[in-house]
Amino acid sequence: MARTKRAEKAALRRALEEIAQEMRETDSWGMPPEDDALSRVDLHQFGIAVAMPDEAIVASAGDAQVPFSIQSISKVLSLELAHEAFGDTLWKRVGREPSGNPFDTIIDLEQYKGYPRNPFVNAGALVVIDLLVSKLGPDEVAQAVRNFVEKQLDGEEVALSDEVIESARQGGDQNTALMHIARHFGNFDNDPAAVMKPYVVQCAIELSCEQLARMGLFLIPPEPSDPTEEEGRRIGRARRILSLMLTCGMYDGSGEFAYRTGLPAKSGIGGGIIAVVPGHASIGVWSPGLDEAGNSRLGVMALERLSRRMNWSVFANRGSI
Repeated sequence: MARTKRAEKAALRRALEEIAQEMRETDSWGMPPEDDALSRVDLHQFGIAVAMPDEAIVASAGDAQVPFSIQSISKVLSLELAHEAFGDTLWKRVGREPSGNPFDTIIDLEQYKGYPRNPFVNAGALVVIDLLVSKLGPDEVAQAVRNFVEKQLDGEEVALSDEVIESARQGGDQNTALMHIARHFGNFDNDPAAVMKPYVVQCAIELSCEQLARMGLFLIPPEPSDPTEEEGRRIGRARRILSLMLTCGMYDGSGEFAYRTGLPAKSGIGGGIIAVVPGHASIGVWSPGLDEAGNSRLGVMALERLSRRMNWSVFANRGSI
């Protein structure tokens, strides 16, 4: 028999506290990020939070209110804006297939003649932003992403990490190379510097686990029995983005993560992960130590345990809730 909502929320709060304690007791915190701006962060931190459509934050545990830069999680946001602006014509510029190679690889882009495998590898995210820059302009794209986040957070102002922005200004050669290769094959329209600016800004957005979980609720839109045309488009975008998160959202560890958790998710090298139980819950988790695929080691471990304890895999028969 399906548990009641009250019982489920009580079980969820217990599960988060137990998982946070288990993470504190581990000796497997992961590796520091290679990025200079992130490598100085104390690895011995862990936070997790869950939001549901009918209640902003249902439960949180650990360092759930500590802000961190969301990094590649922001690719979900620019994808939402581009999909809303361009519809399915977006897919003429970027693919929907897993890569199996590192997220910043040049090999895939050359092999597929400037056509990125998916919007969550760096090449794909840059092409998505190139589209938005052509429509809005670089400063406007950066502001649009921040506005979108703040709207999901009911007007809370979000901060940017100055360290992340400065680090990107000093580096970024590989991303610039990706943009030039895409342009060589006719799949990039703007000056790379104009696209790099909003890309860096969106990666530098700082959120806590609680804010990340709340922000992710846009991927759980209401589904009325007789949706309007706009509601139907919003529902369709969420379903398509979630499908890509399941297959491509965790770098070249996406298959392993899907096997272990059964959840659509997107990670960032800052140690954050946003995961979604479709139609039900949004999860924000953070721990800065990374695994070999560049995902938060403890974040992956925690989401696997949470999915099992709450029976939240998309492949599970959860019954009515």
